Amino acid sequence: MGAGGRMTAKEREDQSATAHGPDEDPSLRRSPTEKPPFTLSQIKKAIPPHCFQRSVLRSFSYVVHDLVISAALFYVALAVIPTLSPPLLRLAAWPLYWAAQGCIFTGVWVIAHECGHHAFSDSSLLDDLVGLVLHSALLVPYFSWKISHRRHHSNTGSLDRDEVFVPKRKSALPWYSRYINNPPGRLLTLAVTLILGWPLYLAFNVSGRPYPRFACHYDPYGPIYSDRERAQIFISDAGVLAAFYALCRLAGAFGFWWVVRVYGVPLLIVNGWLVTITYLQHTHAALPHYDSGEWDWFRGALATVDRDYGVLNRVFHHITDTHVAHHLFSTMPHYHAMEATKAIRPILGEYYQFDGTPMFKALWREARECIYVEPDEGGEKKGVFWYRHKF
Repeated sequence: MGAGGRMTAKEREDQSATAHGPDEDPSLRRSPTEKPPFTLSQIKKAIPPHCFQRSVLRSFSYVVHDLVISAALFYVALAVIPTLSPPLLRLAAWPLYWAAQGCIFTGVWVIAHECGHHAFSDSSLLDDLVGLVLHSALLVPYFSWKISHRRHHSNTGSLDRDEVFVPKRKSALPWYSRYINNPPGRLLTLAVTLILGWPLYLAFNVSGRPYPRFACHYDPYGPIYSDRERAQIFISDAGVLAAFYALCRLAGAFGFWWVVRVYGVPLLIVNGWLVTITYLQHTHAALPHYDSGEWDWFRGALATVDRDYGVLNRVFHHITDTHVAHHLFSTMPHYHAMEATKAIRPILGEYYQFDGTPMFKALWREARECIYVEPDEGGEKKGVFWYRHKF
């Protein structure tokens, strides 16, 4: 051990090789769990000051950019695809529209996410107004999500207090887990999770932090929220109901399946992207989780990983490849996050995690390898938990 009980880089590399094999991908090397040799203030000083400045005009330019592309895609769906001939060409065009519109919708969701972090402008009221409109249009209860997401940022990496994608210990796994830990079971689990995971989380708190009674993001009197937050939940519900009412009117005018084709399927793709992005940001063999006796905010915030989604990084406003910086400074606008990430990487050193594994390959690997968490047998820190997969 190094001075003060801190593991040296060589000792950490040896431990990682023992856990994952000497020929394992370097991106799987475990993140350090000792107290970092740098402070949050030192990290902030390394970032150019302008990166923390919010520009309402620049932020709105991204809103306009995404909405213009979305409107163009709507036009293609309504005026171009129905005229295509032969019919087989029309059938082939719809999946392309769904994929493109789903990605643009996801970008809109990310901008509303910025509003929830007060990263859109210097006005909290404007941020909440824009976030409420954009999220409601995607059937997301803005304030309800904002409150629970804020708690996620306050408790990242905590097995006891984190809000979403909280890994289970082996003893808490359902009895059928060992029987679906195979390719067919894994494929089925991923399909259900990507399609239904986001609405199930909002409605039933699936994969979320356990509460003493039923928890739901639409329930103003649920255990997720305090008395002073209840009015915001009612506003969120009103926003979602208004959007649902508009969809019902459209269905009455143009037909139910018209709404499904034009709006419903892209929304399902948004759901899939949100689950994928969030899951891969916080699920990785190199990331530790901590119990309440070991956890602190700084190490928890560092227990996340940046990923590379190729051209989609830009479509998703870099929520994918700047997530570490986002967890350290969540009010920083997304358009400065790349510059900030480059500035902090030399300081973070081994505490910075990046995995460039192609997205689908990474999703399959984490679903296979990251089943539950347990501390190392014989390890000194019983409060530090790592992902396992062997039963």
